[in-house]
Amino acid sequence: MSVRLRLGYVPLLDAAPLIIAEALGFAEEEGLKLDLHKAPSWASLRDMLAVAQVDAAQMLAPVPVAMALGLGRGPVRFEALCVLNLNGNVVGISNALAAKMAQAGYGFDFANAHTAGRALLAAAPDLRIGVPYAFSMHRELLHYWLRASGAETAQLDIRTVPPPLMAEAVSADEIDLFCVGEPWGSVAVEKGVGVLLLPTSALWARAPEKVLAVRAGWAEAEPALAGPLLRALWRAGRWLSQPENHLIAAELLTAEGRVGVSAELLERALSGRIVTAPDGREHLTPDLISFFAGAAGFPWRSQAAWIGASLAGRHGLDVVQASATAAGVFRSDLYRTHLRPAGAVLPGASEKLEGALAEATAVPAERGQMILPADRFFDARIFDLTAPAR
Repeated sequence: MSVRLRLGYVPLLDAAPLIIAEALGFAEEEGLKLDLHKAPSWASLRDMLAVAQVDAAQMLAPVPVAMALGLGRGPVRFEALCVLNLNGNVVGISNALAAKMAQAGYGFDFANAHTAGRALLAAAPDLRIGVPYAFSMHRELLHYWLRASGAETAQLDIRTVPPPLMAEAVSADEIDLFCVGEPWGSVAVEKGVGVLLLPTSALWARAPEKVLAVRAGWAEAEPALAGPLLRALWRAGRWLSQPENHLIAAELLTAEGRVGVSAELLERALSGRIVTAPDGREHLTPDLISFFAGAAGFPWRSQAAWIGASLAGRHGLDVVQASATAAGVFRSDLYRTHLRPAGAVLPGASEKLEGALAEATAVPAERGQMILPADRFFDARIFDLTAPAR
């Protein structure tokens, strides 16, 4: 008999592991019946998990870190049991701003963050920016990129806009620049109100985007639920990583109103074949979103530490202490415990030098070796968990 688990999600492409685990029976084979609850915003999903309306939830990677650092609302603490996906976001701009950048000679290559940043700030030094939530990789990566490009980040006008409403905010001339998870960037293009400037993989090649979040202590109190759930999501991520499954995945994601857009938009994003402008320009970005390859699901403590350092820098906290606190939020120990029975190839360490790999590299694994893809930041900086920059 299956045990019912309530999972929360926001209707985005990167909810795919949860939806596929339920739709294709991976959860049922692990003895679980997944009851999926769609939330209209990240704030509402956070609250649903905090008050136990759901047992686990798709969550922006910085949210459990922010809560551990005492940022945001409420005394509840979350932990991240796995990374659901790497990247999957796009940076877009209004048509008016795109026209100014084009007039100045910018070529819109959807790849080079250096040239995009310089051209953007030259065209619009005072930006109104839309992100889905205050504690999000959207905001942390934009802050990192714009600061490195020369912006006065303390003066940025950043506004919270739920993903499904991002195109409307652009159309209403409320924002000039946005960062949002697919398919909602593509929706802005389809509606003819925006142009896509970059994938966030151009800012950090292997950025943790969404995680599976639970209330602190839940996974250790309920190992017979946490283990099967992690294994079901791991299997779903492996299935999603296979190109031949992208079309059926897109159809399953749009079935029953799970993600309210066309299957075509989702299939494009899964394949990395993105239409970036209303005139039909298309760019291929194979690493637009990653669910499985290169230990994509592993919750590296160093990923959490980078988020902690970024949040600390913006909120006036001690960077070293924040990094150390943040590292404990990503539960690589529990991931190892529950994924070994599935035969997962697990890295030999739980931390790494984030941004250090310029090319695919073999690293020690618990058994043999594993290949980690290039993980560079656009400015080639390297983050060391043991010595975060102050």
